[in-house]
Amino acid sequence: MVDTSLTLLQTNPRFTVLFSILVLWEVFWKGIALWKAARESQKYWFIAILILNTVGILPILYIFLFKKGRKGI
Repeated sequence: MVDTSLTLLQTNPRFTVLFSILVLWEVFWKGIALWKAARESQKYWFIAILILNTVGILPILYIFLFKKGRKGI
């Protein structure tokens, strides 16, 4: 039996680049949102953002739509 995920990573450099970009995108937005949620003492948002991996969608929504106080970064 062949492990297809490992084979895909080894044989397709485009997939590796795309995957790396998505990981960096998620880490960037998640870091900002976690920092803002922690500063606002919003425990439930912090936990949701920390646990759910949504390719940056949930952190972006939190930052621009649901954060208390000032809007934006």
